[in-house]
Amino acid sequence: MKITFLLHNAYAIGGTVRSTLNLAGALAARNEVEVVSVFRTEEKPLLGVSGNVRLVPLVDERPTSPTFDGAHPLAAQPSLIVPPTEVLAHRYTELTDERLRGFLDETDADVVVATRPALVVFLAEHGSPRRLRIGQEHLSYNNHVPGVRAAQNEAIGHLDAFVTVSARDAADHRAQLPGLKTRITDIPNAAPRPKAERSDVRAPLVVAAGRLMPVKRYDLLIDAFSEVVAVRPEWRLRIYGQGPERAGLRAAIDAHRLNDHVLLMGPHTTMETEWAKASVAAVSSDWESFGMTILEAMHAGVPVVATDCPHGPGEIITHGSDGLLVEPGDPKALAAGLLRLIEDADQRRSMGELARATAQRFSPRKIAAEYELLFGELLEARTSPTARAGRRVRRMFGTLLPHDSRSRRTGTEAPPLRASATAPSAASSAAPVPDGLPRPLRPRGGCTTDSTGGVRVAVNPSGVSGDRLTLVLRQRHGVDEGRVETRAEVRVPLERPSDMKSPWTADLAHRRLSLPEGRWDLYVERPKDGALRRLRAGLVEQRGLLSATSETGGTGGTGGTGGTGEAFAWWIPYPTKDGFLALRTFRRSAHAEATALQTDDGSPSGSPSGSLSVRGMLHGAALGRGAALLGVSRDGTAHDFETPATASFDDEQAFQARITSLSRPGGVEKSLWDLFIRPASAAEPIRVGRIVGDIVDRKGTDRHPSTALGAAADRPVRARFFFTVTNDLAISAT
Repeated sequence: MKITFLLHNAYAIGGTVRSTLNLAGALAARNEVEVVSVFRTEEKPLLGVSGNVRLVPLVDERPTSPTFDGAHPLAAQPSLIVPPTEVLAHRYTELTDERLRGFLDETDADVVVATRPALVVFLAEHGSPRRLRIGQEHLSYNNHVPGVRAAQNEAIGHLDAFVTVSARDAADHRAQLPGLKTRITDIPNAAPRPKAERSDVRAPLVVAAGRLMPVKRYDLLIDAFSEVVAVRPEWRLRIYGQGPERAGLRAAIDAHRLNDHVLLMGPHTTMETEWAKASVAAVSSDWESFGMTILEAMHAGVPVVATDCPHGPGEIITHGSDGLLVEPGDPKALAAGLLRLIEDADQRRSMGELARATAQRFSPRKIAAEYELLFGELLEARTSPTARAGRRVRRMFGTLLPHDSRSRRTGTEAPPLRASATAPSAASSAAPVPDGLPRPLRPRGGCTTDSTGGVRVAVNPSGVSGDRLTLVLRQRHGVDEGRVETRAEVRVPLERPSDMKSPWTADLAHRRLSLPEGRWDLYVERPKDGALRRLRAGLVEQRGLLSATSETGGTGGTGGTGGTGEAFAWWIPYPTKDGFLALRTFRRSAHAEATALQTDDGSPSGSPSGSLSVRGMLHGAALGRGAALLGVSRDGTAHDFETPATASFDDEQAFQARITSLSRPGGVEKSLWDLFIRPASAAEPIRVGRIVGDIVDRKGTDRHPSTALGAAADRPVRARFFFTVTNDLAISAT
């Protein structure tokens, strides 16, 4: 059977994209499957696509591509078919109309599945009735604007079937469309078992993920987390995703002064590595059509606290067994649910185990089988009694017939699979290699981190060959003592696997490697012929960094304790924007880690009596007499400042300091200060930063509001903390 999915943009990140690609990959095990992407915005799909699935883009929106369609005259004319109230109607034009019509006229698919209202309408109007026409609902009946709702309702009547992702939504459709001959049924989304390590539910971290849209109610989650922090201040919340609510959520974080507790992480293409870091997952929505993030978290062994909203959560979670359901729209109820799991590690573990079992019900193999059953029943219903009788006879005597004479429609023979246009299979992409010449290197691999902050790199055997291989770390930029730019290189032998299916591995350990501070690109080298290729990133698993401690006994990296004489080092592996594996390294003779930053607005009268406070931990030094926090002005030494630094919690490594005023030059719109700790009167200053943990670039995630501080000549200023590109702490004042 040949199955085609019509998808808005297979190259984007989103729940519909993820669930469609999951299903397509599972169906491709026994069918010929293609995904038609109306738009192409990237070179390759960000979420990946099975090599057994053919990907067909129709309109190229990449300005630098030779096939860019932006200048096509039809691209300037709005679609004549897509409902104008469709949320993405502005993307559809007469060009997309032409390309979609052309595809539907020429396709030889047995089944065509449309995945959003615009495409459902198009399939109903232009899809051939000779083929099965299936519509999917990835939202719900009551969550479309009237124009879209009416257009899709009209289109459903011309389809063979319409599939929702929840039983409740299927019932709503049947109730609203009585007498319709189209089969309306529900099949949930598929969620594959992750390849990443599972969570150990130990880190004090709550994770939420999804589009930053009003319906997700992340504002409610932030309100609830303010109550969590009041009880358990060591816990953090990370919200992954992008969308129009980002500015409003940032304002809510600032208003609650949760800047050290709630981080907006932006989108992430491989959420399975992020769920593995979480101990609790949170869903705060007013409604969910299904709940892919719920299943993703469950697969990682993370219990979910979700609002019992229509339609998905209650059809996935069994309250009190594999997760918790709380009243929608109630921040106190959400906070209580989160605290119940935060304060009970045993319950987190037991619920996490049951959650993993629950997630197996939604495996791609099982969901694909449900779709195959639906398609088979619809095809069977189209077949005449005579043809069905003949088919039964052929099945009875099928073993006596030559293999090639069996009907493809009976399912007795899987058709040949087409290789993906963007992810060709190894068999189709491997060019013949002359005898005696090694295969080209196409290395791909991932990594994990351990409790000492070390990194274990694993290179897939399918893209490499040879008797010996070397992992090459090449520093992206470096400057030697003579101020000449250099590119340092470090070579680590890759350990050959005992069998052809296991990866080549290299352990990067702090006790064996001394890497200068910077960013390092990773390559695989074959010494035999000198072949060298950059290592493309698979799964980059950073979970170990959340609880890593130094091998010398200090928290957060090698040489972490005061006065040991060893450098403080920290490494963070990460995938680059273009998909390669890289390593960010920090190495300092001593380091002051900023563990808590606080912005105080001062008195409610509006007078400039606010303050900025910093608490932290010294590595490689100890606090003594004359300790101070120093602000080194980028406007000149006349504007430097210092304020006393005192010990926190009677610990000579812990420090705290408070800033209440700044001296800045007149006529300057913005002034900047870099922050240092001077551990004692005669000691060398130590840079204050935030480099411990798993976040590569703090500048984008750790954001802080401004407050009014006093200044010289009675000129108050608005000042705030910020992190530099090197993850060091600074102050900006305007």
